[in-house]
Amino acid sequence: MSSKPRQIVVTSALPYANGPIHIGHMLEYVQTDIWVRFQKLRGHECTYVCADDAHGTPIMLRAQAENVTPEELIERMHKEHLQDFTDFGVAFDNYYSTHSEENRFFAEYIYTQLREAGHIRTRVISQAYDPKAEMFLPDRFIKGECPNCGAADQYGDNCENCGATYAPTDLKNPLSVVSGETPIEKDSEQYFFKLEDFEDMLKAWFDAGHVQTEIANKMNEWLEEGLNDWDISRNAPYWGFEIPDAPGKYFYVWLDAPIGYMASFKNWCEANDQDFDYYWNKDSKAELYHFIGKDIARFHTMFWPAMLHGSGFRKPSAVYCHGFLTVDGQKMSKSRGTFIMARTYLEHLNPEYLRYYFAAKLGPGIDDIDLNLEDFTTRVNSDLVGKLVNIASRCAGFINKTFDGKLSAELSSNALSQQYLDAAETIAGYYENREFGKAMRDIMALADKANQYIDEKQPWVTIKDPARHHEVQDVCSIGLNCFRQLVILLKPVLPKLAAQAEEFLNVENPGWTELGDNLLDHRINRFKPLMTRIEPVFIERMVEATKADLVAEQKIQQGPGDSAHEAIAPEINYDDFAKLDLRIAKIVAARRVEKSDKLLQLTLDIGSETRNVFAGISNAYQPEDLEGKLTVMVANLAPRKMRFGVSEGMVLAAGSGDTELYILNPDSGAKPGMRVS
Repeated sequence: MSSKPRQIVVTSALPYANGPIHIGHMLEYVQTDIWVRFQKLRGHECTYVCADDAHGTPIMLRAQAENVTPEELIERMHKEHLQDFTDFGVAFDNYYSTHSEENRFFAEYIYTQLREAGHIRTRVISQAYDPKAEMFLPDRFIKGECPNCGAADQYGDNCENCGATYAPTDLKNPLSVVSGETPIEKDSEQYFFKLEDFEDMLKAWFDAGHVQTEIANKMNEWLEEGLNDWDISRNAPYWGFEIPDAPGKYFYVWLDAPIGYMASFKNWCEANDQDFDYYWNKDSKAELYHFIGKDIARFHTMFWPAMLHGSGFRKPSAVYCHGFLTVDGQKMSKSRGTFIMARTYLEHLNPEYLRYYFAAKLGPGIDDIDLNLEDFTTRVNSDLVGKLVNIASRCAGFINKTFDGKLSAELSSNALSQQYLDAAETIAGYYENREFGKAMRDIMALADKANQYIDEKQPWVTIKDPARHHEVQDVCSIGLNCFRQLVILLKPVLPKLAAQAEEFLNVENPGWTELGDNLLDHRINRFKPLMTRIEPVFIERMVEATKADLVAEQKIQQGPGDSAHEAIAPEINYDDFAKLDLRIAKIVAARRVEKSDKLLQLTLDIGSETRNVFAGISNAYQPEDLEGKLTVMVANLAPRKMRFGVSEGMVLAAGSGDTELYILNPDSGAKPGMRVS
């Protein structure tokens, strides 16, 4: 380990502020957080910044769908995102927003520098235009039939069925996602970044090893094909920053999004009296690393370095790409309940289970990572509960009960501790090179050694002979010191467990350099269970809750278009439908929920009992108008814990927006508790 601390800035890709965080997103933030925590544990100056990506057409349209302003939407999403990250143990030094004055300044500055250096040009192009919504359409807001394979319902930039890429104008039978209208072509002047000016620089940068080999190979293919100009402008209406001296033109979201790294770091510097220029000037000796998904590699390894170089800033030390997350070997699926939101996971399972599982799967490449739910359960129960925590629980009882919580003043053998120390630098190398899976494998092998040692010594037998009590104290002291070393080695992955273990061991925040410092003649605290086993029912409940969660989310994502154009949900069979227990319910009480814009709290009589249900219908109904009405509810939906209480079912309603909602209202002859069939 170097004696001089490194100065490191680390970022993760900016989550988009038009929706919640899901576990596919979380893969990246956990990977980055582990690497950052490792660097800090080793004594380096490592600053982790991120921000919400808060601009673009989708945010503008979602805000319209929710009948809020874009500012209100991104403020709410910022709070929700940060809470999800915090609860998953992701510890940013600064979490900011691209909708900030710092980001506006740097976007305008970089653009102006590029323009003055001759790297910006304008030209008139033909674009898809929605005549009903009166707006130009981004590629992802046009759907139609793939021009290559004919697959229906494909986006305007690429086909998910055959993988072909194309222009939106190539789609057959295109429709606007916004209004359902057929787009027309319309000319407009746009601003372009001349990426070809940086071809030689990019080639040298790739060859110097700043990106992974797989990514460099792909980028070099594009270099060989010749670099095209990059369209960096969008027409009004658009949610973002207006381009200087270009009324009605806005920076494309992908121009100001990566600049958000600089803006967040600048905001951190101002709050912590640090010199921004020291880290970002073109001759900086500090290190800068971006962790991103492979799907946005082109933006981060071509456009971004070229923008920085052309405007006089330093380029990244490295861009680290990772693969996608699959669940049970398949793409995350809404219909199967595997498109799991971070908050839904947190309501059912310990976040450190997933942090460990991701770590056990992650390597330095761009291969996809599979979350196999059965393997997830088995590995967590075996490694974390059966191996790691088991060491502490096996030894602590003897120390607390027989030796008043005191460890031995000296140890009969230092062999195990030395084995751990001998392995530590190899494990550190794995962490440094993002080979987390190898690190977890070696750490669990060390845990096996400690458990084998305890098995061989059998303190539960020796304790029966008072003359040999000192042997029990020795064995358990060695075991607990091994546990302490394992906790330090796993601290980047399991920060919450580490904090709980340190409280139990009565130590304060040990670092990597303290791995060899055994606890001798040291008093520990009483042991409390650090982790519990995952039971299959926990997974089942999470999957079912995921299916319910996404009904409302899909409704919002469809946008403000005519309800006649809303897509039909995925097909189900009769057995799926038969699982629903729909009951007539009488609304006996209704009231508004404080600090919620949409929710009403309903007390429903279903004949045999009453249920408490939260329904997002406050913009369509006054509470007093609902009392006494009959409606239909899903009676066998698993209870869902919400911020305001537990919701014990779901009221059925129809409509196309917050204010156009109609609860299902049976004829007056219906009785509470009747089954709907």
